[in-house]
Amino acid sequence: MKKKKMTAAEKNRALWGWMFITPTMLGLIILNFYPIFNTAYQSLCKTGDFGKGNTFVGLRNFQSVLSNPETWQSLINTIKYALIEVPFGVVIALILAVFLNKKLKGTSIYRTIFFLPMVCAPAAVAMVWKWLYNQQFGLLNNFLGTKIAWITDSKIAWISIGIIGVWSIIGYNMVLFISGLQEIPHDYYEAAEIDGATGIRQFFHITVPLLSPTTFFIVQTRVIGALTVFDLMFMVMDRTNAALQKVQSIVYLFYDYAFNKGNKGYGATLVMVLLIFIMIVTLVMQKAEKKFVFYN
Repeated sequence: MKKKKMTAAEKNRALWGWMFITPTMLGLIILNFYPIFNTAYQSLCKTGDFGKGNTFVGLRNFQSVLSNPETWQSLINTIKYALIEVPFGVVIALILAVFLNKKLKGTSIYRTIFFLPMVCAPAAVAMVWKWLYNQQFGLLNNFLGTKIAWITDSKIAWISIGIIGVWSIIGYNMVLFISGLQEIPHDYYEAAEIDGATGIRQFFHITVPLLSPTTFFIVQTRVIGALTVFDLMFMVMDRTNAALQKVQSIVYLFYDYAFNKGNKGYGATLVMVLLIFIMIVTLVMQKAEKKFVFYN
């Protein structure tokens, strides 16, 4: 069948269409796709002398990375951080969202206050928390009357970092939860009140099930965000910190090898290992979605 020729108007519309999508396509190629393929290639190479050129070494970098205890320690550190930030960040944000979704005086002010950490510069956040955690003159130790080494004791430093992560992300999660709460029809709550259901029963039997799509989205994105944490640890934990080995994330380890030690091939391999791990975790969560997420 002979293909019908485009009219001048159709060609004009197609041209404008390509003009509109070309910047986005170029952005995806340059900022997303190219770095992915380049990182995969770098993971198969050894950085040349003086950081110039690459030598193809196959899977040798992967053997080195997977046999290095430092890799597994950093992965464990990252998982421990995620186990603090994600559950506590989600639960606290959900509770705040439920209260701030009600028609109360000053609700908008409280929403703004809780969201402020999201708009604060990470460097400023790190500086404030390092002062709060300071062992000698920190506000937290002064308030408690203790001399706890919050960020230099390897036994508790990872918890201290996790607390900062929870504090930083609560506002963002809260706003998403409020948006989800406003989509729940109020008729359900009115019917539950007529049947004599208390506020707690309404929360667990109406709010939680109907909010599960929003909860799943937040959990999934925060798990990925927590597994790729870097800036928080980089600015709070100094390189001379004795607890760094027990706190540094795998992305922090990548930064150390790729930029401080100049071994970009090894650093790229760390990123690929993390990417594979995140893909496995995401696949598990996608499977769990069918069982735990309720779409009304």
